[in-house]
Amino acid sequence: MDAGLGIVGGLFLVAGAAFLLLGGLGLIRMPDVFNRIQVGTKTTTLGTMLTLSGIAFLHPDWTLKLLLIGLFLLFTNPLSSQVLARAAHRSGAAKSAATVVDRLAGDDGETP
Repeated sequence: MDAGLGIVGGLFLVAGAAFLLLGGLGLIRMPDVFNRIQVGTKTTTLGTMLTLSGIAFLHPDWTLKLLLIGLFLLFTNPLSSQVLARAAHRSGAAKSAATVVDRLAGDDGETP
């Protein structure tokens, strides 16, 4: 049973590392800041969650702590990316030519 958990944990660690590597590649390849923010957020969230799951399989006594770390990341990562995107939009960051819809066009910074 312990060897099976080690194999599953190792597979989760490799999958998490692969997502984090692809996220780093996506940061280089995306055309504008808004796409880079999205790639960075999605891949780091999934890659980190897979990595934490792999560690939980390898060290079952750490599971509660890893679960709390994962929950913290699930709440803070999307929120921080949304704040970064709004700040980039308000500062006038250039958009890609392929951008069709701008959902923040009416955002002038005033609270309703």
